[in-house]
Amino acid sequence: MSHELDSELGFSQAEIAACLARQGLLSLELEFTRACNLRCTYCYSSAGEALKHELSLDELRTVVEQARDLGARRIVLLGGGEPLLFPFVREIIEHIDALGLSQAVFTNAICLDEALCRFLFEHRVTVAVKQNSFVPAVQDALAGVRGAYAGIQRGLRRLMEAGYPDEDHRLCVQSVICRPNRGEVAAMWIWAREQGITPYFEALTDQGRAREHPDLALSEADLRQVFHELAEIDRRRFGIVWSPRPPIAGFTCKRHLYSCLVNSQGDVQPCTGVDIPVGNVRETPLAAILRGSRVIRDLRDIYRRIDPACRACRFAGTCYGCRGNAYQATGDYLAADPGCWLRATAAGEPCAWSGGE
Repeated sequence: MSHELDSELGFSQAEIAACLARQGLLSLELEFTRACNLRCTYCYSSAGEALKHELSLDELRTVVEQARDLGARRIVLLGGGEPLLFPFVREIIEHIDALGLSQAVFTNAICLDEALCRFLFEHRVTVAVKQNSFVPAVQDALAGVRGAYAGIQRGLRRLMEAGYPDEDHRLCVQSVICRPNRGEVAAMWIWAREQGITPYFEALTDQGRAREHPDLALSEADLRQVFHELAEIDRRRFGIVWSPRPPIAGFTCKRHLYSCLVNSQGDVQPCTGVDIPVGNVRETPLAAILRGSRVIRDLRDIYRRIDPACRACRFAGTCYGCRGNAYQATGDYLAADPGCWLRATAAGEPCAWSGGE
């Protein structure tokens, strides 16, 4: 079996085991600012305006260095809003590169000009562009701003003119699978594959602004069908084989075993979905926060502590669904992911799924 995205965007089992043993990190997710030039209807953070007292450049540098000292090898620049609006984004990228760490930035691409694309390429930054539709009206509606489609396409074009993607400069497209784009998900996936772009297509989490737009969500059955369609496309057209399961197509989320998130005000939380503050880097070193948090300990022991319905699944020990979806829906970060079609029955019987590997 080939888990392409696991190898491209994740870490090996041996690396994860070593990280757990030393209570360290392999990756750190950073939010710079809640400022954003879009108002995406599904945004987990309801981004728009910058918050008061967001982390300074010096504070961000210190956090990155602390993560490096804990063994982190990759920094993921999320922004919380749009990371390229952060006034010192070039400086933090240069600092991460100087420390010898890899990095990825998630952006809507609208702020990208030719010079910034060259800068990202020179510093070997993986770029993930948020693109949800090939239809301008659909993309603009999901982004909450007219003209978003044109800006995203312009940014993608400039990245490719700068040299993306190649073996050392990965380009991804991040798409949220939802009702408005359901009919074109397969076409977007095929387009990405044919361009050498990594597709990062994920299920919607009922959080932030998405709660104001319940009409976006697909049914469990429809989401399952989408994932199976994408798996079949990969198997037949591209020779890539993976087992369809949420929350990300072709990718098994394991971030809770080796990562955490620092938001723009310094709060440490397990991920964007499990938005429980477990400490603040302005008050306590990152290492002490991670080693002193019961929530972090629970999630690093997730395969033993997760709901029995998940422990009965055929993928137990390798998959835990979406912790963010579980937490947002139930208030329990150890609950079974309510959006997962592989859940075991209440009687503890094997998951009722007949798909092949």
